[in-house]
Amino acid sequence: MANLDRERVLAKIDQLDSYIAELKGIAPKSFGEYQTVEKKRACERLLQVSVEVVIDICNLLVSGLRLGLPAEEEDLFRKLVKAGVITKDMGGRLREMRGFRNILVHEYAQVDDKLVYEAVKTKLEDFGLFRQEVLAYLRQ
Repeated sequence: MANLDRERVLAKIDQLDSYIAELKGIAPKSFGEYQTVEKKRACERLLQVSVEVVIDICNLLVSGLRLGLPAEEEDLFRKLVKAGVITKDMGGRLREMRGFRNILVHEYAQVDDKLVYEAVKTKLEDFGLFRQEVLAYLRQ
């Protein structure tokens, strides 16, 4: 594991754990509850920063394992799948996360509240699965 900064990766995983715990703590029980401005903004922001931490972890892994310079974020996921760091299924989930984050950041006015609410209700497990795959790789 060439120049892999395991401590930085683990610190980022701790940061991710913290964001996801916070998100689970404020997750709305209903779509009606989600629609309060504070709840909506908090969920959107926590999802955004959680995905950004995942991308940071991917960047640390790709550079630390010397998998080459990624042309773009999506290339990060391809390189990690090819190197056996994450599964192909996880690569697909990460592409979805990145797309979702891009919508939150760049197309803010068009964000569909139902999509964000559904993500909070059904997609948080993806972060845990990513965490498991990275930790399993680091233990090798």
